[in-house]
Amino acid sequence: MPVVKFIKEKKEIEVPEGANLRKEAMKAGVNPHQGLNGFGASLNKFVNCHGLGQCGTCRVNIIKGMENASKMGLVEKTRLKWPIPTPVTPGGLDPIPAMAYLGNEETMRLSCQVTIQGDMEVETGPELDLFGENFFS
Repeated sequence: MPVVKFIKEKKEIEVPEGANLRKEAMKAGVNPHQGLNGFGASLNKFVNCHGLGQCGTCRVNIIKGMENASKMGLVEKTRLKWPIPTPVTPGGLDPIPAMAYLGNEETMRLSCQVTIQGDMEVETGPELDLFGENFFS
């Protein structure tokens, strides 16, 4: 059985192969809905999209074992990768992916959309670097 290690919570759990990361985290007492840099975590625990991939509060950074996560689907790509409208560029589309300022573009996922295929290490509620170099680039 695959083992998922939650770094911030210092918790390690065994899960069945093909299990949903968000559901397994919640079963283990880990809150995947951390909010913005931890702010709103207690509220987001109850006020979220319940696994539909629409709210983005269950984002996680997969530190190790990205190859053991399911491929990113349309819902996740829409939420994390596609350009967001901004008034800055002509036509209203900014060429920067929606969450590029996070600095973890290749490893950031929505836990509600991840199916576990093997061992992985996960950081829940990765901090947003709103003032880093990637935010304004």
